[in-house]
Order: sequence, then C-alpha cells, then structure tokens
Amino acid sequence: MGVVVTDAEVTLADVLALRLTIDDPLEDGAELVLRHRASGVERDVRVGTPGARAREATLAVSLAPLGLTEGRWDAYLRRDGRRTRIRSVDPGFSLDHLDAYALCRRTLAYRTYRTRNGYLALKISEAEPVAEVRAIWFREGRFEVTGLLAYTGLEDDDSRHEAVLALDRRQTAARVSSTATVQGVRFHAAVSLVDVLAADPDASGTWEPSLQVEGVPTPLRLGSRLDDVDGKRRRLHYPSATVDGVPVRPCYTADDELRIEVGA
Repeated sequence: MGVVVTDAEVTLADVLALRLTIDDPLEDGAELVLRHRASGVERDVRVGTPGARAREATLAVSLAPLGLTEGRWDAYLRRDGRRTRIRSVDPGFSLDHLDAYALCRRTLAYRTYRTRNGYLALKISEAEPVAEVRAIWFREGRFEVTGLLAYTGLEDDDSRHEAVLALDRRQTAARVSSTATVQGVRFHAAVSLVDVLAADPDASGTWEPSLQVEGVPTPLRLGSRLDDVDGKRRRLHYPSATVDGVPVRPCYTADDELRIEVGA
C-alpha cells in the first residue's frame, strides 16, 4: 500500500492539509494515525469517504481537538488493520508561510516537515511570544539585530511601538539597554559594544538579549526557530569582533536562543 504526500501544510487555523497519491484506492474506514516519537502515544482520525474510491485524495484534519503534545509526531495511514508510514516529497518549508503563521497569538505551534528518510511528520512546540532573529551583525562598534515579533498578536502594519533592547549578564546583574525600533511586527535594534564592556569590565561571559515592546506584557527572548535549521549552536558560527582587544561574538544556545559571548 504505497502512500505519498505531494503537498502538506498546517493552515493558519491549525488544520493539517494533505494532498496524497495512493497505489490502492482510499476507501471508507481508512485512518490517519499520528504517533508521538518519544512516548509512542497515538491519535487517529477517520479519513475515508463512504462509497468513494480514489487514487488521489485531499485530507483536512483539525489538529487542536486531537490533544497533541509537544514533540515530533510521525504520520501513518491505516486500513484493513494494516498501517503504512506516509512518505512525503514535500519538504514542508515556506518561510513566508511560517511568518504568516507566527503572526497569530497561539499556545502551540504546529508544523509539517519531511524527515531525513523522506517521511511525513509533525513538529509541535510551545508558541510563546518571541523576537525571531533574521539578521545579526557587528558594525561600527555596535551589535545590531533585525527580525520578526512572533506569536504576540500584534498587527503586521505600519504602526510603531516603543521598544527597548536589553543585554543582561545574570552572573553579575550587569545590564545595558538601548532604544529599539518596532514597526508592526518588524524590529531593528542596536547596542554599543563599548557600553557592554564598560558595564562589566573585569568579567568574560555570556549576555542574554531581550526586547521589551509596548503592548506585549513580558520581555521577548531573542531566538531563531521559524526556519528549517535545527541545532544552530552546532551549525551556525559567526566571526567575532574585537573591541578594545576583547573578542565578542554572537552564538545560539541548544534551544536556539541568541546569546552574546564576551571574552575568550
């Protein structure tokens, strides 16, 4: 029983939309099975149509009522007591779609993707408001960052919001802050690296950036998750800048949150 997904996405309404090609006709009683990779918990949804026989099918499954938890879920098609893991030729990645999806306030974010072995899967993660990083660089003695405000519920329009970028060093309680620009859900912020060194001149270590935005109740962590690059700490390596003889460079944590490392 060959099953291949040719198009897959999670819509803005958290509906899993699939277009399938199937070797044998899809009949009444067929089920889409989602299996949690870590726990083995399964959720199933009947997808066959009574009296219908087709080698191509379009499926739409609302995900919220299924009670799916965070993690990765593999997709299967089950019928007549047999189930087949669903292959996919759709990489399941569109940066424009991910941007549009992240504009709504959510508690969970659902995303389809193709596994390394070519199968359909879902990735489900917590959707707390975050400042999604799109570009970072050092210029004229400053650290600069641009990006998108995700899951805040703010409108993607021309309205401006007061904002402040802060860098905190928890070990010494040092802080540096500067005014940031936020238009709609797009942000640009910069901070002087000289000020960062002056705020904690005798210590090397890690600084945590955050963005406080008018209309958002809590400071936003800076991170990078709305793409297809997992594990940025291992995969992305930025060149360092030298300020007064001290190396400074951006990096990511294991959870893809942005940090600024000062010193060796």
